[in-house]
Parts: sequence; C-alpha cells; structure tokens
Amino acid sequence: MLKGRKASPGVAVGEVLIINNEDIKVEKKIVESSDLQIERLLSSVSLSKTQLTKIRDKSKETLGEEKSLIFDSHIMLLEDPEVIEQTKQLIAEQNLSAEYAYQVTIDQFISLFENMDDDYLRGRALDIRDISQRGLKNLAGVPIHDLSGLEKKIILVASDITPSETATVDPQNVLGFLTDIGGRTSHSAIIARTLEIPAVVGLGNITSLVKTGDMVAMDGDTGEIYINPTSSVVSHFNQKKEELENHKKELFKYIGLKTETREGQKIELVGNIRSPEDLDLLEKYDAEGVGLFRTEFIFMGRSEAPNEQEQFEIYKKVLSKLSPRPVVVRTLDVGGDKQIPYLNLEQEENPFLGVRAIRLCLTKKELFKTQIRALLRAGVYGNLKVMLPMISSLEELLSAKEIFSECEQELEKKGVKYTKDYEFGIMIEIPSAAIISDVMDNHDDFMSIGTNDLIQYTCAVDRMNQNLVPLYTPFNPAVLRLIQMVIKNGQEKGCWVGMCGEAASQ
Repeated sequence: MLKGRKASPGVAVGEVLIINNEDIKVEKKIVESSDLQIERLLSSVSLSKTQLTKIRDKSKETLGEEKSLIFDSHIMLLEDPEVIEQTKQLIAEQNLSAEYAYQVTIDQFISLFENMDDDYLRGRALDIRDISQRGLKNLAGVPIHDLSGLEKKIILVASDITPSETATVDPQNVLGFLTDIGGRTSHSAIIARTLEIPAVVGLGNITSLVKTGDMVAMDGDTGEIYINPTSSVVSHFNQKKEELENHKKELFKYIGLKTETREGQKIELVGNIRSPEDLDLLEKYDAEGVGLFRTEFIFMGRSEAPNEQEQFEIYKKVLSKLSPRPVVVRTLDVGGDKQIPYLNLEQEENPFLGVRAIRLCLTKKELFKTQIRALLRAGVYGNLKVMLPMISSLEELLSAKEIFSECEQELEKKGVKYTKDYEFGIMIEIPSAAIISDVMDNHDDFMSIGTNDLIQYTCAVDRMNQNLVPLYTPFNPAVLRLIQMVIKNGQEKGCWVGMCGEAASQ
C-alpha cells in the first residue's frame, strides 16, 4: 500500500497503463544558419497551435465550453511575443539551435512559477512545461501521446499527466490517474475532477513500482493505492465504489431543494471560483452563488495588468450568468505566496506579514481603482458584493471605502452606467479584525471568515509546513472563539457572516 495526495475523489480497480512522458533533454548546440533555426522555431509554434486547437475543440465536447478555455490560455502562452522574441534573439545573437534557445527561455518562466509557495501557481509551471515540451517534441519529430483511442479500461500511470494529455482522455476507458508528482490544484487534477475520474498524485515513484498490466486498487478520497491487491482488497474497493455511486445518486436528489437544517435554519451554500470557466461546476451542483471570486488569477500569467475593460467583461460574464444569485468578489489579493512579476513588489523578510492584499492596493491606488471601476460597471448585470482581503484595522477599511467613493464620482462624471446597489464587506482572516469586528460592522454590510489564514495567523503555524500539520486545525479553541465572536457581532449589528476555506468545505 502507498499513500499520495488525493486529487480527485472516487474509487477504481483496474489494469495499469504506463505512459512515458519524460521531458526532452536538449544539449547546447551551436549552428551555422540562425535564419533556418528561427524558421524551424516558427514552424514548431504553428504545428503546436494546430494540435492545441484540436485539443481545445475536443475538450469542448468532453469538458464543456468553460474548461476548454484552459487551452485558449495555452495557445496564448505558446504565441506569447515575449517568449518568441527572446528565443529568436538568443538564436540570432549566440547562433544557438532552436531547441536549446527555446528551452532556455521557457525554463526561466517555469522556474518563476515553481518557486512560488501557492499550490495553484506551482501547478501553472506544469502548464508551461506541457506547452514547451510540445514545442520541443515537434522540433525533434518526437510523437505526442493521444489518449483518445484507448481500447480497454485502464488506470493511467505517469510521472505526471499534462493538461493536454488529460483533455484527450476518454472517461469511459480511463478509470483513474496515478502520478509521481503533482498537486490537487494542477489543471490536470481540476480536469480529472471535472471528468469525475479518481486521481492520486505525488506518489513519488509509482512509475518505477508498477509496470503495464499490473492491477491497482486506488482511492481518490484517501490517497491510498494498492499494487496487485489481494482478492479481499479488491472486494472491499468494489463494495466502496458501489456505496459511493449510490451515495452520489442520493445527493443529486437534493438539487433544487432548500438548503436548510431540520430546524429550518437557512444556510446559503455557495462556491469559490478563479475565473468564469469554473461556473459550469457551480451550475451542475446547484450552488446558490459565488462566495469567493479570487480575482488575483485574472492578473496572473501575463506580462501586464488587465485593463478596466478586460476586467469589466470578465466580471460581467460571471454576474450576468449567475443573476440574481449573489457573487462575492474579492479585490486583488497578491503578495505573500502570490507574486506577480510586473508589479515589481519588493523582496520582504516575511512576505506573509508584509505588503500584500489590501495593503498593496492602498499603495498602488490606480491599480486598485481600475478594478473597482470595472466591478461597479459590471455590478449593473447582477448581484454584486465586493469584499476586501487582509483587513487588520478600521483605518484600512475606511481608506478603501473612500477610494470606492472616488471611483463612483469618476464614473458619475463621465456618465458611465454603474451600480450603487452593491454590498461592501471584509474578510476576517487576521485576529485583530476578528477582535474588533463589532467596530468594523458599523462600516460594512457583511463579513467572510477566511478560515485558512485565520488559523495560520492565530496559531502562528505555516499551513504549508508538513511538520506542523497537527497544530494547523480549525478546532483550536482560540480559533473557535474568534469564529464565534465574529458571528455574534455580525448578528448583533445586522451583518450577515460567510465562511470560506477548507474548514468551511469540510
């Protein structure tokens, strides 16, 4: 038995198929004709785009319109002028082969994302590697895996499974994914959950422990796998699979019904999103709105900040699609483990306690105002609730409210249509904000308890540190007292209180 990271729930028992998708290793090579190498580079980009376009079109059928947008972003990165020009420059100035120059350029981008602390952002490094390996394989004439034509049911095993490989999978024949590396927030894991295929990742050396044809029993809910299991283990897994399928059928009966306790207490059950492409899952599982739109992901993976019109279109799409259901939009929350190169943030001794989230927005006022104006304009199309992250003092809250007033005046002066009918709230993720939440509630409409950071800051525990896992718990009495205090103060002041983070979902 091995245990990895649970990436997509479900149970499966089946034969292994190992796919070898090791990265191509390129040696430094000096060439005579740089023009020929540039021509090869551009041909490879063109071929890769054709392949990705086909994958995108296929993924529309299997994953839906929104999830297929992942591959639009892949195509954009593939054709990124900065990447192409930097590669061409290396070829021309140093007479390097197209393969080597391209690898050097891409490695810089991969290194940037791999060194980030946030799981989701580290997962983006795999996207970039996927794209670059496609380009390198096309340059070298190496065949690329197509998993759409499998003839029997199997469990895929690989060092990692790239997003483009995942998207070509036939969910009828792929029972599960097992990988050496990877995390729950990689696009591959997200797509696996969309396809409802069990996945266990980060197993370390699964590719060397099994061979094609071996039997494996896997549990995506616990992260456990059994190699060549006994008949009793197989029987247990098959029984659990049947129980899970029956349980899921039972849960679907609740779609469309009121979300309330037996005593009649109404609880609004909403979901978190990173972009409009996440809305399909909210619709499928009958979410009552968006509890947290993490807008920082709109700002990532690009060379400059999105302008007001770009942001307006994104917010409008989400608000109008979910109207009249509520959409809680968190303003830009970067810094700490979420670095954006073009913002040129200073290196800090302790970035988690530094200039991040609302602190950054108050110092980069024009960046903040651009987002606010886009939100106020989009608010016309739905039920907008704006939320400020990382609030630690009343002064920060009042300063932000003043900037909102300035933006309203600017839009009014220009004759631009915007909403005045929106709710204004704050995240409670710092103990100081929880302790003075009764004072905060005189100036806001709602509060949302961000349990992940509240636990981290209250207990002084790095939630990414595996050695401190027992200390990172929502059941610490100090955390529970703060949560109770916030809810009590909200009730007394007439402010509704929401909750997000792993503790909320559990």
